[in-house]
Amino acid sequence: MTRIFKTRYFQRWLCKTELTDSALRKAVEEMATGLIDADLGGGVVKKRVGLAGRGKRGGARTLVATNKGNRWFFIFGFEKNERDNISSAELRELKNYADDLLARTSQQLDKAVADGMLEEICE
Repeated sequence: MTRIFKTRYFQRWLCKTELTDSALRKAVEEMATGLIDADLGGGVVKKRVGLAGRGKRGGARTLVATNKGNRWFFIFGFEKNERDNISSAELRELKNYADDLLARTSQQLDKAVADGMLEEICE
């Protein structure tokens, strides 16, 4: 069973954009078939997601912690017009965060959802 999550930080950013959970689910479907924009290592991948009227090229960039199987965590996002990329220091921190998220058991993930640390995107 594929589980898709958003971190609290990502959810706050998401509220400022036109992105929807449906668009994030579609992005995961694409990534599951190998359509990843960049594998940044350490379980972190970059995926472009189109915004209404701008498409993927001018849209948002999302960073996702994943085992490329059944767990996908949207951990960071930015619009291309806001910044070009993330710094190497930010990437190191995101990789550490990805390690933590990917090591959690299903019960730990359920608790994080109940505590509001993560939000699960349901079908």
